[in-house]
Amino acid sequence: MRHPPRLSVLFTGAALVMASGAFAVTGTASGAAAAPLCTVEYSVAGQWAGGFQGAVTVTNNGSALNGWSLGFAFPAGQGVTQGWGAKWSQTGAAVTAGNESWNADLGTGAKVTAGFIASWSGANTAPTIFTLDGTPCATGPGPDPTPTTPPSPTVPTPTPTGPADPPGPVTGAPELTVTGNRLTDQRGATRRLLGVNRSGGEFMCVQGHGIFDGPVDDASVRAIADWKANTVRIPLNEECWLGLDNIRPEYRGSNYVDAVKGLVGRVLARGMTPVVELHWTYGQYTGNSSGCADVHASCQKPMPDARYSPAFWTSVANAFKSDRRIVFDLFNEPYPDRATPTTGQAWTCWRDGGTCPGIGYEVAGMQDLVDSVRATGARNLVLVPGIAYSNDLSQWLTQSPTDPTGNLAAAWHVYNFNTCSSEACWDSSLAPVAARVPLVAGEIGENTCGHAFIDRVMAWFDARALSYLGWTWNTWNCSSGPALITSYDGTPTGFGTGLRDHLRAQN
Repeated sequence: MRHPPRLSVLFTGAALVMASGAFAVTGTASGAAAAPLCTVEYSVAGQWAGGFQGAVTVTNNGSALNGWSLGFAFPAGQGVTQGWGAKWSQTGAAVTAGNESWNADLGTGAKVTAGFIASWSGANTAPTIFTLDGTPCATGPGPDPTPTTPPSPTVPTPTPTGPADPPGPVTGAPELTVTGNRLTDQRGATRRLLGVNRSGGEFMCVQGHGIFDGPVDDASVRAIADWKANTVRIPLNEECWLGLDNIRPEYRGSNYVDAVKGLVGRVLARGMTPVVELHWTYGQYTGNSSGCADVHASCQKPMPDARYSPAFWTSVANAFKSDRRIVFDLFNEPYPDRATPTTGQAWTCWRDGGTCPGIGYEVAGMQDLVDSVRATGARNLVLVPGIAYSNDLSQWLTQSPTDPTGNLAAAWHVYNFNTCSSEACWDSSLAPVAARVPLVAGEIGENTCGHAFIDRVMAWFDARALSYLGWTWNTWNCSSGPALITSYDGTPTGFGTGLRDHLRAQN
């Protein structure tokens, strides 16, 4: 988000994950020639006494479908108690997973994944017979699960309150891991990031006014927690973190780093997840939609720079890699699409960096930044934004960087004035991404001083168990930019009232 002027965001199945991973059953239709062919991959992310979490991925190898229904039977009395990615029902042993409105289209070669929580007792044998729209798929042998403890041996196994109890979440900020299209904690419990942004660290230091805008003491952090937020996103400035000499000494280098570490520690102490994010960067850009002509990190640039941004993430990852409760958000709002002649070139620039058309400095691509983080040994969750100020994820799945840890989530921003600001756009462009990877709306907001628009955003995200963070926990005039509060004691604006009341209802 740009700032107002100042002083000058599965189905995991019924068997335990085996060392060899998921098994597949490949079907050849036994009926009419026009019947669809399918491939089914069945896997389990976690199992505990009386319950388990699993996933099924279906590939349509036949004709394109508009609406689909997956059927299978549990062989040992297992029972689905909740699910996502499909409309679930069960009668006796027979389980049906039907499409949602946003994943009804299943083209030839397309995949869809759905997840569930289920109960088991005695044995948890995997199903071996699957059908797609009633057409059987030939089945191969699947592994029988062997009960084990939850993923982290240092965390006690939760005691279920009934035969279908999912794992209980850990207390406080979790260590987040990508499991299919969900974020899970050390116990395998599904988690959502719901909270606010705390702006200031990106602009105060480079403008020579301080490090943060307003107090960041424990009282102010407690006020955020009192809204029942569980996440605080903290925008940063790479020149201030790296201590470059264009920044005043008292606001750069170790002074800045220590201040950020202090805020991160206070957020953690209040049981919330800190998201540290690269917001303003080096590199001169004066083209379409330029925020400033300055070569220094004094505004939002279209892409991170190769000169300092990888060094920033190397330093940040080294600072926080010992604590996996801290999330890394690679870059605020890329907009190479405003500089390059074509959208295809924009996505290539976004991923690979280098010399990008229309951008006069050498760019660091998202792959460069992921590589910088992982080279330190950090396994923290990493958020990767799209293009068009993070409002376009249309090629995120095909262009996303590779990650040896598999711990990447998609980041998206939306305001009432963005291009993709309607449910129709979200259904067509966001839902396919959310069906494959965790999706975090790192910034949501509106410039109306009200909350009618974010109410719609939150309703859409709630229906899919996705994450969102309001912009911003600062006492600005909400008519000049989305501001949640009028005081750092948590007194909300009209806009903030909508987010506060919703967070309290969710948590």
